[in-house]
Amino acid sequence: MEASSEPAITFHYRFIFPDHTERAFTVRLDPATLAWIPPASPAPLPAWTRLSFQQCPNCPLREAESPQCPAAVSVVELISAFKQSLSIERVTVVVETPERQHAKQTSLQEGISSLLGIHMVTSGCPVMAKLKPMVRFHLPFSTIDETRYRVLSMYLLGQYLRSLKGQPADWPLKQLAEFYREVQTVNNHFFKRLTKVDIEDASLNAIVRLDAGANVIEFELDRHLLNELEQLFQPYF
Repeated sequence: MEASSEPAITFHYRFIFPDHTERAFTVRLDPATLAWIPPASPAPLPAWTRLSFQQCPNCPLREAESPQCPAAVSVVELISAFKQSLSIERVTVVVETPERQHAKQTSLQEGISSLLGIHMVTSGCPVMAKLKPMVRFHLPFSTIDETRYRVLSMYLLGQYLRSLKGQPADWPLKQLAEFYREVQTVNNHFFKRLTKVDIEDASLNAIVRLDAGANVIEFELDRHLLNELEQLFQPYF
């Protein structure tokens, strides 16, 4: 699919440290495909971005067609910027989305985790791509409850759209749990990839946070979770 002629969707992240120094990042996405748009002058690609370097076992890509891991390529600048940073550092993160501004005083690892999530989903990683609808309506620093609701809403809308096209729909959510196990595999092996890089723990623990969220979603996809959410929908019955 050709790139859209519409303006790119942009997410601006500012990390403001107690000494008033700042680090800023802008993520640009194609509005039609939600594909990550690389910077005009990309940084040199280090060896750890090679596809074969700790490649995920569920990755369908082949090195002949994709020499680099798309997710790794998309986060080179971010990993480099925080390579000497510790996860527990306090920081104010200001996020500007197309619709509004968010701000939170938090740990550095939480701020990086939120930004990493955008990159990994939109990078071209074929496993993570199914989460693109959530990126379009990005909610920084979402709670577990918010994430559960957004995931279920996204997935069920996707199944409804499949049914409109005459395709099988997974209304029992069986494939959603399977998909999140695939996401966990990617997170775990991306963590292993980064452990081979000479960095402090900020980015490593950011990946751990992403994986913890995926683990909660996969673990709680049961009747107990649906019973909790059912209480919110009493007016529908």
